[in-house]
Amino acid sequence: MTTHFITAEIDLTESPAKLNQAIESELKKRGEPLRWAITNVDAKQEKATVEAIVTNPKSQI
Repeated sequence: MTTHFITAEIDLTESPAKLNQAIESELKKRGEPLRWAITNVDAKQEKATVEAIVTNPKSQI
């Protein structure tokens, strides 16, 4: 098992109630999220940048 630092862009057109679910869904595509944080929000493009640490049993992302 390996850990990786990743950055992902999340679309903010979802409702705020579904934002957490949208972030976790995107991160799970790359591994099992250990922790994550929203580090930037671009209001014009309606995108949030999320930085995360994920584990991956295959050691490939």
